[in-house]
Amino acid sequence: MIDIDGYLLRLGITEREPPSAEALWRLHTAHITHVPYDSLDIQLGRPGPLDPAASAGRVVRDGRSGYCYHLNGAFSELLKGLGYRVTRHKGGSSMSPGEPPNVDGGHLALTVTGLGDDGWMVDAGLGDGLFTPVPLVEGTYRQGPFSFALRHSAVAPGGWQFVHDEQGSFHALDFGPEPVEMDVFAEEHEHLSRSPESGFVRTCTVQRRDACSIDLLRSLTLTRFDASGKSKTLLDKEKDWRAAIVDVFGVEPHAYPDEDWTKLWKLAAAQHERYLARKAGGTR
Repeated sequence: MIDIDGYLLRLGITEREPPSAEALWRLHTAHITHVPYDSLDIQLGRPGPLDPAASAGRVVRDGRSGYCYHLNGAFSELLKGLGYRVTRHKGGSSMSPGEPPNVDGGHLALTVTGLGDDGWMVDAGLGDGLFTPVPLVEGTYRQGPFSFALRHSAVAPGGWQFVHDEQGSFHALDFGPEPVEMDVFAEEHEHLSRSPESGFVRTCTVQRRDACSIDLLRSLTLTRFDASGKSKTLLDKEKDWRAAIVDVFGVEPHAYPDEDWTKLWKLAAAQHERYLARKAGGTR
C-alpha cells in the first residue's frame, strides 16, 4: 500500500477525484511539474529498488525521484490506487534516427485505458518528454517548445512508437502491447544504474518540464528550451548549481544531507572537467 493522500499532496493536489480523462491530465501534469527526473541517487551509488511502492515512498516520504523505473513505477501505483486501469509495458529507446528501434527493457512505459476513449500514453519518466498524456491515436502532438509523434511500432506488433522532438534527449521510444511485471526490468535496471558504461552513471542529470519550457542539467550545464529558443548556462559555482537543482527542478532541499550534496557537486564538477578535456582533445 502507498500513501495516496500524501502522494497527492506532494503533487499539490488536495482532493481525490474519480477516474476520468480530465482528472488523469491533472494528475499527469502535476507529477511532471512537481517531481523531476534525475540520476542523483544513481550518482551516489544507491539507485534504489524496482519495487513501485518503494519508489512511491521515495517521492512522498523522502522528497526524491529517480528515472523511468522509479517514476513510472510510482505513478502507476498512484493511478491504480485511484482506480485507473493502468498497464506497464516493456519499452526501449533509440538515441538517434539511425539507431534501430528496440524493446529491450530500457524503459518502463505506461498506458491508461477504460475511460471511454482510445486510451492514453502516460509517462512521468521521460524527462524532457510528455507534459500531458497523449491519446493512443496516431498523430503529431505539440506540447510547449517540442512536438512529438505517436505511431504504431514496427518492431513491437500491436505496440506503439513515440517519436521525440528533434531537439529532445533521445530519438524514439517503442513499447510492446503486453502487460509486464517489474521484474522484467531487473537486468536493465542493474546495468543502467551500476555500469560504468551507463550514461546515468557517467553524467549527473536532472530534467523537468512544464507547459511552456524544458530544463535539463547535465553535470554543470543547464540547458533551457522555451518560446525564445534554446539557451545554456554554466553553473560553475557550487551554491549556484545546488540552488538550480532546488529552485529550477524542485528537488526537495531536505532530500539529501549536506555530505551528499557535496559529493554530488564534486562528481558533477569532475564530469565537466572530463568533458572539457575530451573537447580540447577533439573527442566527444
